[in-house]
Amino acid sequence: MDIAIKEAEAQLTDLVNKAVAGEDVVLTRQGQALVRLVPVTPPLTKAQQHALTLEIIAEARANPVSGPNSVRSQDFLYGDDGLPA
Repeated sequence: MDIAIKEAEAQLTDLVNKAVAGEDVVLTRQGQALVRLVPVTPPLTKAQQHALTLEIIAEARANPVSGPNSVRSQDFLYGDDGLPA
């Protein structure tokens, strides 16, 4: 829903309720979109953060990414002569 800022002033409560319900609310000036009203995502609780962290750890363990190991991790810093590259 696009609505001019002047019109939105009188309907702010209704527009906020529509945005919270998931409707796309865009405020315009002279036909140009300026602002989109979107609901604020509530912060995660400690329990939700912990669960998300465990989920990320499990995903990382299930799908490891290969790369250089620690033995060879600094090889790119030095040339064949042993001096900094």
